[in-house]
Amino acid sequence: MKNLVEFKHITKRFPGVLALNDINLELKAGEVHVLIGENGAGKSTLMKILSGAYRQDEGELLIDGEAVKRNSPIISSSLGIGMIYQELNLIPELSIVKNIFLGSERKKGIFDDREYMYQEAEKYLQMLHLDIDPDTLVKDLGVGTQQMVEIAKAVSKRSKVLVLDEPTSSLTDSEIRELFSIIRMLKEQGVGMFYISHRLEELYEIGDRVTIMRDGAKVGTYRLDEIRMNEMIEKIAGRKIENLYPRNRIPHGECVLEVKNCSGAGFENVSLKVHAGEIAGLSGLVGAGRTELARAIFGIDGYHSGEILLEGKKVKKNSPKEAARAGIGLLPEDRKVQGLALKKNIRENMVVSVLNSLFKNGIVDTKKERTVCNRYVEELQIATPTVEKLAGFLSGGTQQKVVIAKWLMADLKLFIFDEPTRGIDVGAKSEIYRLMDELVHQGAAVLMISSDLPEVLGMSDRIYVMSQGKITGELGYQEADQNLVLRYAYNQGGQADEER
Repeated sequence: MKNLVEFKHITKRFPGVLALNDINLELKAGEVHVLIGENGAGKSTLMKILSGAYRQDEGELLIDGEAVKRNSPIISSSLGIGMIYQELNLIPELSIVKNIFLGSERKKGIFDDREYMYQEAEKYLQMLHLDIDPDTLVKDLGVGTQQMVEIAKAVSKRSKVLVLDEPTSSLTDSEIRELFSIIRMLKEQGVGMFYISHRLEELYEIGDRVTIMRDGAKVGTYRLDEIRMNEMIEKIAGRKIENLYPRNRIPHGECVLEVKNCSGAGFENVSLKVHAGEIAGLSGLVGAGRTELARAIFGIDGYHSGEILLEGKKVKKNSPKEAARAGIGLLPEDRKVQGLALKKNIRENMVVSVLNSLFKNGIVDTKKERTVCNRYVEELQIATPTVEKLAGFLSGGTQQKVVIAKWLMADLKLFIFDEPTRGIDVGAKSEIYRLMDELVHQGAAVLMISSDLPEVLGMSDRIYVMSQGKITGELGYQEADQNLVLRYAYNQGGQADEER
């Protein structure tokens, strides 16, 4: 098979950072070449060189055997490179057909040839097994379908190479199966794909070869049928991770959170308890109502019946400010939108929950502020040269640690983690798990919402399962297994109870 893309001795530097160091890599026609590594390993930088967003300082990029002397996103697209990012690049207010042809509209005289574009869009959607009207607005589509539209857009431009960045992070199981079916179809047509993911188990299902990167360098390229997952994890981290889920379970204390017969938008008649010293997992399929429940507990959204109690006292005022004052902290699913101010630095993000305590004679005590921030940077092993670095330039794992530091400073009783390790690498995951275990050992209670079943099973003392807005199961960690949790998630709890 011929090489569609070749990176030869690619090096890229940023001020004070060697982002890529002498990378050699190729993508063959009809191949899914997986790129994995911790956040900051260089995967995205390498793909940005391919897309024309960055230019390498040394080395050569070849597409179809021809050296690319000048590159830009427009040139890259014209050479057959299609980029499908984790944060989708579609305009919600426009229709599918307008998104597909945006910037490359077919003309009939001075007007758009709407009939032609509609028929072409319909053809590409049908090719991807999507039975949707091309005039449908993108904002009315689910995340999985939006991703398929991105792929249809790339296919319409005759892309020979696709870059898929964390394509399954927000998809349901059925959407993932549909995506993999489309990837296999594109492979048969000779399309080559770079596939970036932190979900190691799915790589074996879809990938041909894997390249592992660490600290801007290539560790190695391997056939996926020749490398075991444990080997991959060790090569990614550069160290042996003995136990990914470092739970040292302890006796539980008093009940910290009690939700009693609560109903609101997206959930109905929910009851659950979380005790001091306990991690309670909240599992379920996407759309089960877990995030909606978390937002109600934290006071972002209201609820119309039932009670929420903290240490036996009813939480009366329903607002994030009152929830934080009562001792509740939320690490949201979308930390880039809800958890962090990306245009502010690490220090400013960390101290927002304790700013009042840092005032001295009417002004912020900057010495105390820096001392506190630097202590948490050290304790949480936050990878940054300075607390003045903007949050928007941090990796996913580092961003998550900054959000955790913000709430640790506030000395909370209850931490709500919503998808705590989504989109972060295996090394950062193990550190987040260690921090969660430390929190409960210090007497806090943790409610962990996760779609990652091994994570739920590995970290939880007790597991609640939601389906269609209701709690369908409650399991102790010793009795829970993947099949049982899934049965409750698909609301087959009666059958599961009979077999227990």
